[in-house]
Amino acid sequence: MPFSYYFFIALVPSVVLHEVSHGYVAYHYGDPTAKEQHRLTLNPLRHIDPFGTVLLPALLLISGLPAFGYAKPVPVNISRLRKPRQQSLYVSLAGPLVNLVLSAVGFAICEFAIHVNQDQTTYNIGVALGLVNLVLAVFNLLPIPPLDGSAIIERFIPTRQLPKYYQFRARALPFVMLFVILGSFVFHFGSNALTSLENWWLNNLF
Repeated sequence: MPFSYYFFIALVPSVVLHEVSHGYVAYHYGDPTAKEQHRLTLNPLRHIDPFGTVLLPALLLISGLPAFGYAKPVPVNISRLRKPRQQSLYVSLAGPLVNLVLSAVGFAICEFAIHVNQDQTTYNIGVALGLVNLVLAVFNLLPIPPLDGSAIIERFIPTRQLPKYYQFRARALPFVMLFVILGSFVFHFGSNALTSLENWWLNNLF
């Protein structure tokens, strides 16, 4: 199986777990919106976005670029959290944290493949899982709305301005994806940083 297929296979559960984690943390802090809309499930069909989960990562892989994507955002109603200003930050950071954990799991799988079973397929699975989630975590931590890292910016926005900010954030995803696609295919910025990050991950295998 071509190596790029491993990345695509690893991407779907990674973005699903990323999104579900937002809903579970929100539910823990008092917001049942995701549960009410039946989005606290690992069934990928409930979370797949045709463009973000399938088409975009496929195009990036075909182009030889790092694979990343997104699922349909799990709905979170920040006003239903018990402490909205504080707990909304935890809800946002849950997704990248899950991706970092999955990247560590991929690292462990690689170590197992290298030192125990010497199996190339196992190694490929570990690399795909590790690198996909590393890229997802770093990308989503960028402080750009509506990415998860923008929750840090929200901490400094006056309360009276939050409704307008949330309206802007809800409409910002198409602009971010356009920025990413142009950056990848036209201007090529960010690719060197991602390559260095991936090389750092791979070079730590022993």
